[in-house]
Amino acid sequence: MRIVMNGVTGRMGYRQHLVRSILAIRDDGGVLRPDGTRLPVEPIIVGRNREKLTEIARKHGIETVHTDLDAALAEDDVQVYFDSLVTSERKKTILRAIAAGKHVYTEKPIAESVAEGEELVEAARSAGIVNGVVHDKIYLPGLIKLKRLIDSGFFGRILSVRGEFGYWVFEGDLIPAQRPSWNYRAEDGGGIVLDMYCHWNYVLEHLFGGVEAVMTKAVTHIPQRWDEKGRPYQATADDAAYGIFELPGGVIAQINSSWAVRVDRKELVEFQVDGTHGSAVAGLFGCRVQHRVRTPMPVWNPDLPTEQDFRAQWEEVPDNQEFTNGFRAQWERFLLDVEAGRPHPYDFASGVRGLRLVEAALRSNAEGVRVELRGAAR
Repeated sequence: MRIVMNGVTGRMGYRQHLVRSILAIRDDGGVLRPDGTRLPVEPIIVGRNREKLTEIARKHGIETVHTDLDAALAEDDVQVYFDSLVTSERKKTILRAIAAGKHVYTEKPIAESVAEGEELVEAARSAGIVNGVVHDKIYLPGLIKLKRLIDSGFFGRILSVRGEFGYWVFEGDLIPAQRPSWNYRAEDGGGIVLDMYCHWNYVLEHLFGGVEAVMTKAVTHIPQRWDEKGRPYQATADDAAYGIFELPGGVIAQINSSWAVRVDRKELVEFQVDGTHGSAVAGLFGCRVQHRVRTPMPVWNPDLPTEQDFRAQWEEVPDNQEFTNGFRAQWERFLLDVEAGRPHPYDFASGVRGLRLVEAALRSNAEGVRVELRGAAR
């Protein structure tokens, strides 16, 4: 199966999607089918910078490089188009791939607005193509373990969820920034709400059910940054967001998202789930639990330092299975869905639900109000 990959000169497109997913699958002989045979894959890389593409192709043994998307889509036996361009470019390139009759897998957000996302949903439906949006986090070990706990009834009645995500992204003057500058320009599709709330929507939906209402405060903590060429620019997009999400059954989730925070936790993202029978803290890889029969009895006494090591009172959930890279795991599922001609569960419509949460959150921030989302789905 030949796959046109657009945007592989970018950090995420290159590391996670090309190297750790498609090339890793190729080098293993293809996607493992249920009957034990393999579905071979071959990437075709496309972009604007031929020099960078040629170097990637030379390094990884990729035969075909294009700077013309339509020419790439016209290659023999191409079945799938993948998009990891900047958000502002995504809709038009996906529409070109759909018009060429290709199945489409894309990074999120799938578009800059709900209206644009719905346009993609309708175009994909009319063309009858298999379509998918990256939902990598629910394929990661920590959240797989957390889902296992939920399904087993470990928590009893779930009460609340608290999420902490983020790290310090350098401004770019003293030390080069580790994220591209467009992330901090609203006019180029940047902003942490647009980026991360699409993730939080599918994570919350997968684990607890669709978001029913949201309150958010979004801010730009760092107003000036320096771009890849060392030039100062004004940050016009939010770099931090503080949200409260109402979930089915009265569950309340609070998630802080920030590119202006220094990390004091085991992983860059952690979710604490508290229930009547137990609690868990899950990151991307690990998951720690504390059952009610093992819950200590802290006593508030501000006059004396505590003698309890609270973090030592939690137990690690064992792996109990072999985990693969989350991006690769979803790629494999999508490609098998394409071969079988069946819908992918995390499709363009799921991407639109993420955009609905983004728009509700931005409205909440602008108006200072709680915003309900109608028709939230599990």
